[in-house]
Amino acid sequence: MVRIARFLNDESGATAVEYGLIAALVSIAAVVAFGSTGETILEAFTGITEDFCVAIGGDFVLTNDGNNSCS
Repeated sequence: MVRIARFLNDESGATAVEYGLIAALVSIAAVVAFGSTGETILEAFTGITEDFCVAIGGDFVLTNDGNNSCS
């Protein structure tokens, strides 16, 4: 009976579990934040690329792989 009571009162791993939960929540928040800004970043870099392409006298066409997008 003493062993069972000692086991139920043991809190030695609680801190590690709490830190694990905090890390998981921070990771989820980061994934959501980066996922929502992905399109905005793509639009920004596409605009910059188009401006450079026009500056050198080319025509900008966004391709799937990014090769030969300024011709």
